[in-house]
Amino acid sequence: MVTIRLTRRGARNQPFYHVVVTDSRKRQGGASLEQVGFYNPIARRGEPKLRLDLERIDYWVSKGAQQSERVRSLVAQYRKQQQTAA
Repeated sequence: MVTIRLTRRGARNQPFYHVVVTDSRKRQGGASLEQVGFYNPIARRGEPKLRLDLERIDYWVSKGAQQSERVRSLVAQYRKQQQTAA
């Protein structure tokens, strides 16, 4: 099964997450099919906290990919943010 989930990067006490499309049987930090965004929970002023490629996420979901709970909430938050910005 293909999943869309977060992969932790960054240093100790400075987490940074890539939003990746991967096979659910692969290990958490292993090879992924595609990177579709990032999430920086401790972004400084002027730095983007969240960036997602919604077209690719919608494509993978249409192909049957399952989103993790956290990714699902981040996508909803990003869509809301994009609507208010437009």
